[in-house]
Amino acid sequence: MLMDVITNPGPLKDIVLYDQEKHVSSAVWDGQERGALRCHEHTSKLSEWKLNSKQIELVDRAGFGYLRRIPAISLDNPLISALVERWRRETNTFHFTVGEMTVTLEDIALLLGLGIDGKPVIGFTYTTCSSVCERYLGQAPDSNYASGGMVKLSWLKETFSFCPDDASIEEVERRTRAYLLYLVGSTIFSTTTGNKVPVMYLPLFEDFDEAGTFAWGASALGFLYRALGNASVKSQSTICGCLTLLQCWSYYHLNIGRPKLNREPVHDHFPFVLRWKGKQNGPTANRDVVFYRKALDVLKPSDVEWLPYENMDGRYIPEHIRNSLQLGRSRTMLISFDKAERHLPDRCLKQFGLFQGIPGDVQKWVRKSRGVDGGLDLSTKMDAELNEWELRWDNIVPDDVIGVDEADYMRWYLGITRKVVGRPISLSSEFQRTIANVRDILELAENFPTHDLDLERGNMMARIISLAQDCLRDQVGVTPTESQQQIELGKRMRGKERVRRKGMGKRRKGINPMEDYGGSEDESQFGPVLEVDQLHLPLTHHGNSVYDGTHMYDPVTKVDDMELCDEIPQLPEAQDMNKVDGSSLDVAGTSNAMAGEESLGELPESYGVKREDRESKGEDNDAAKESNEENVNREEEDGINMGGNVAESSSLGRRGENSVVA
Repeated sequence: MLMDVITNPGPLKDIVLYDQEKHVSSAVWDGQERGALRCHEHTSKLSEWKLNSKQIELVDRAGFGYLRRIPAISLDNPLISALVERWRRETNTFHFTVGEMTVTLEDIALLLGLGIDGKPVIGFTYTTCSSVCERYLGQAPDSNYASGGMVKLSWLKETFSFCPDDASIEEVERRTRAYLLYLVGSTIFSTTTGNKVPVMYLPLFEDFDEAGTFAWGASALGFLYRALGNASVKSQSTICGCLTLLQCWSYYHLNIGRPKLNREPVHDHFPFVLRWKGKQNGPTANRDVVFYRKALDVLKPSDVEWLPYENMDGRYIPEHIRNSLQLGRSRTMLISFDKAERHLPDRCLKQFGLFQGIPGDVQKWVRKSRGVDGGLDLSTKMDAELNEWELRWDNIVPDDVIGVDEADYMRWYLGITRKVVGRPISLSSEFQRTIANVRDILELAENFPTHDLDLERGNMMARIISLAQDCLRDQVGVTPTESQQQIELGKRMRGKERVRRKGMGKRRKGINPMEDYGGSEDESQFGPVLEVDQLHLPLTHHGNSVYDGTHMYDPVTKVDDMELCDEIPQLPEAQDMNKVDGSSLDVAGTSNAMAGEESLGELPESYGVKREDRESKGEDNDAAKESNEENVNREEEDGINMGGNVAESSSLGRRGENSVVA
């Protein structure tokens, strides 16, 4: 199972998740971490609004009495970011290991206390703030506080957050509208701008009783769906919408990142999000996106609360909300001005205590970007979506589903979902595994018998070896042990090279012996000379040949003078070098030695040694040393072959001995 996930995390079939390439999970799988999302929710300043009793009454009539009571709750950005990685906009659901789950209309009604039944939240759009603010607030912001059809939240708070007790009814209503605009703009309709809210909501607050007939909860859920879908695209780095709702939904349904409270939960408070009110003492300092991602990748059924509200005391749920909870199972369209999102509870029936069967096909649909020209009535542009919302009560998923085999569902689900987001094995580990596999391929290819292969197949095998060596060359995947083996091999070759060169005369002082031996004609005799920094791969053997990526060579397992050059005869031990006679040398070496003997009386000027100097010093051994050094210089200048060099150095040794005798 693990190997299947490593090779293909899903989906195996793109009949549902057809937008996988754009999803953030694709980027995470490729090692492109975007970190925690910037979460835009602005509830921290809500407590600075001072509402009098008249304003509170108007807020309740408008349908926001419970939302007003919800305090600012600290957001866990990494948890929200990890949840977003599991959100799929094709289905508007989270794809977990246990199946699909989502935030439903039932959840938003119970957690936030917002109405989920009523008129759709839609109306006119505006491209400027002046006229609409003048009409509904009594004054307009200056250009520093307005941008297009949006106004800054700071201007609303600075201008309208305090209402005098002796204010007129008109002034109370204006300041209450300003508060409501601030409330929705900082919570359920927060935007990625960070500090602005569209003024298009203001006309809906003109009549407070009429405002209470809108399905604000359905609109807020549609807005959150759109925000989750946008944030799940791998190019995005921010998220907006009612993130308090998302986080508290996770606390209720998943035992992942759930905080411990300093007090016992109070179940008789409504809305239910108040259960998480208060200081939290859970360990969150070291919980980043990767921590939560790993937890969600191995989510177990025991970590899921499918029915978290069943033990709540229903007496505290307002009647109008309790009577509409059945809409939680409605297949409908959620509308929030220019946004329309599908509500698909048939994909998450276990959240309603029902057996989950294979859901219906997913309709491929493109979320259109509708224009927001000033004075445009969006209701004329969304007829199909509005009609679907009107039929919401006719599209309730039945609760008498029979003959459902959840095992069939899970088999189907594992084929259409993304099983994991994070890699079970890190990219570096997978890279090391790939390098090891390439090494195995190289070893098999190099040990494959080639004597029975025709020319074409032999060339193919040589090509395989060459490609494998190219893949491994200069890779960081080489393990320390193998690197050490390469270094040791280089040292052995270098040491044997030094031994081989001892008969060629003493090295010049200050010259690196490896630098002394550069590319020369000798390479045609002995094969390429490899230095440590060139040893990307040790050559291995197959049959009677070794392949180095260019030519086939005889295997070299022991480097000695006899194997390096057929022209060099057996040489005596180092201590017997002075006893060598001309009969044991090759022709070229013998000629040089004879020439040396004939010139004992008077050395050639080319050797730089004069008879007068030798006699004046009286040290024949020094003269021999000097002759040796000059011979090495002449050898390098004239390019004498190696066999001749060894013989010449031997003849010089004999000449030195004879000079002492003379």
